Amino acid sequence: MTFRAFKAFEENGGVRARIVDATIDELSAGDVVVQAAYSSVNYKDALAATGRGKIIRKFPLVPGIDVAGTVVSSADARYREGQDVLVTGYDLGVAHDGGYAERVRVPADWVVALPAGLTTFDAMAIGTAGFTAALSIVDMEVNGLTPSAGPVIVTGATGGVGTLAIQMLAARGYTVTALTGKDNEHDFLRSLGAHDVLSRNGLQMGTRPLEKMQWAAAVDAVGGDTLAWLTRTMMYNAPIASSGLTGGTEVHTTVLPFILRGVKLLGIDSVMCPAQKRQAVWQRLAGDLKPRALAAIAREITLDGLPDAFATLLDGAARGRFVVKL
Repeated sequence: MTFRAFKAFEENGGVRARIVDATIDELSAGDVVVQAAYSSVNYKDALAATGRGKIIRKFPLVPGIDVAGTVVSSADARYREGQDVLVTGYDLGVAHDGGYAERVRVPADWVVALPAGLTTFDAMAIGTAGFTAALSIVDMEVNGLTPSAGPVIVTGATGGVGTLAIQMLAARGYTVTALTGKDNEHDFLRSLGAHDVLSRNGLQMGTRPLEKMQWAAAVDAVGGDTLAWLTRTMMYNAPIASSGLTGGTEVHTTVLPFILRGVKLLGIDSVMCPAQKRQAVWQRLAGDLKPRALAAIAREITLDGLPDAFATLLDGAARGRFVVKL
């Protein structure tokens, strides 16, 4: 039996990806075989499949760091044929054949049973981006954040992490400010639950080590100068959940926000999140953290649409999530 897969190859000193016919024996080893229903497109996927980032660690490889579908066969008693499951993170789509194929084979320890309340489409509309947003909120609340603390800012607000974080925070009663460089998307962001929208264009970030305190917390998927500005404008004891680098990897700040205002910089890693926490967060994503406007932020594509989706993400022109129907 053959099936369609979008596979990346190392050719002529670069990365080239295309749709091929594959067989199960060609896939990376694993205990569980999944008939894939949906995958998704993250910024990391765009970097990997185009070679813009050194993400893929072996070639040829099927990219795609997310997948959801139905178990076809399992050598592990925890999962049974016909069960709906999802997989995100670990080496999926990086060093292990990933989600951009009609069949996926993975180690059982990577698999999460699909929680009641989520469809496979929902799971991939959320995907790594939404899982990252949820981890950000969970870790900030562990560090004392409550809705009464004050406004929470979400940067990169029209992206995957941003659009999902806004919905989750608003549903939990937080007053959300969305920061975006897309001035034509303000109404869209308000429709997701943003109370205020701040334009990145012309934003005066200041140059002092400490600026006026404005934010009780921040979900930051941008990094770079934006993250540096956040460190200078947080309220006392406020957490920043840092998960992205679209604005750059270098952060130029001082120790003063941390030692004079007690600012908490929380690194959010969805890849190697421990299994017990991973399962607990996905349960919450099916419950109190479930985004209420998934249909409004999800655009369904097929494997053929992946190159255009990658280009859109890398150009900074994405709005919400690309969900790949398999």
